[in-house]
Amino acid sequence: MPDQSTDFVSPPLLRVLSQYAGYHRCERNIKTHLVGVPMIVFAVAGLFGLLRFNAFGVSLSMMWILIGLTSVYYLSLELAIGALMAALLILFGLAVQPVLALNPWLAFGIFASIFIAGWALQFLGHHYEGRKPAFVDDLVGFMIGPLFIAAELLFAIGLRADLAAEIERISGPKRH
Repeated sequence: MPDQSTDFVSPPLLRVLSQYAGYHRCERNIKTHLVGVPMIVFAVAGLFGLLRFNAFGVSLSMMWILIGLTSVYYLSLELAIGALMAALLILFGLAVQPVLALNPWLAFGIFASIFIAGWALQFLGHHYEGRKPAFVDDLVGFMIGPLFIAAELLFAIGLRADLAAEIERISGPKRH
């Protein structure tokens, strides 16, 4: 008889989150990521928002193209969490708009500063972890970081206990 706790866990989602979680078992590292990863996502959205081009008389932002492609990837892992991630990415895209309305060089400086500060937090967290960041071994780690943070927040409010249990079974328990 199959384990009932895994009935609703998507194998692709479980695979990528478990692999990423293996690099993130120290709670201090996870806490730095809870701040640093959203900073990086905000900054990347803003930096890509500065890149615009015209196609067929329409001005397009690379940010919305990136958000669309990233959302498709997350949806391919699992529909429910993919939809949540798509909504969060759209919110980030909307959140950067006031900065994008500033002088482009000032906006670039703001986004670059936030990007650097977010990465500083990431590396501090991995100092606590005693392990290199996941993206060093697999560039997909760049895409999984935001997904991992969203999953951790879902787990913290008591949602997706099935997924949390499977990740812990595969990746090991968190350390304090």
